[in-house]
Amino acid sequence: MLEVKKLSAKVIGAEDNILNNLSLKINDGEIHVIMGPNGTGKSTLSKVIMGHYNYEVTSGDVLIDGESINNLEVDERAKKGIFLCMQDPTVIEGVSNSEFIRTALNEKSDTNVNLYTFIKEMDEEMEKLALDPSMLHRSLNSGFSGGEKKKNEVLQLKSLKPKYIILDEIDSGLDVDSLKVVCDNICEYLNENKDASVLIITHYPRILEYIKPDFVHVLSNGKIIKTGDMSLALDIEKNGYSIVNGDYNE
Repeated sequence: MLEVKKLSAKVIGAEDNILNNLSLKINDGEIHVIMGPNGTGKSTLSKVIMGHYNYEVTSGDVLIDGESINNLEVDERAKKGIFLCMQDPTVIEGVSNSEFIRTALNEKSDTNVNLYTFIKEMDEEMEKLALDPSMLHRSLNSGFSGGEKKKNEVLQLKSLKPKYIILDEIDSGLDVDSLKVVCDNICEYLNENKDASVLIITHYPRILEYIKPDFVHVLSNGKIIKTGDMSLALDIEKNGYSIVNGDYNE
């Protein structure tokens, strides 16, 4: 279980919090969605959970199975099973895609991954993601299109096999075909790993046509103001966020 408990956080050096007393509990196997207008703290939430160096927790806690991870570094959180599919994946020149993923796998398992097995699995997964096999040997995300970067994030996800998955606007910049490929691969992973849980951060419910949520939450001013099911997301798409009242769900 991943739990965010009365969490407040801000950019280091800033006066005001971006997240304000936010609580969210994601049980194993559940899919939750965070929606909200720009500037409400959606991406901040993902980065604080992951332990981004630019953010400071001012109160509250992030817990995995009841254990606080507030004081853990990013790599330690990753070893706990948290994976963040980033909105704008980083380009790292001079480090190949294969080196990056294989090193991460070695760190996770504390053993050297067999090279032949690794390449075979990568080729299979890249075919499912409609990625050119040559991209495995290019610098990480260098020269990749927006869609290729997002597919590459899913390649990493399927390789590292996390338990807690955060998808930060993974649908942004994807055409209809690429969105289907990305979602089909995520759904395949979830079908094979029933206890894995997902937090989807998005503006639009199009991705939810493929990855069916259990809960939809609306974020405003750094806190959850309404929770519902898929029908809430569809209402927002049709009528905007004006339909959401100010009642805060504890």
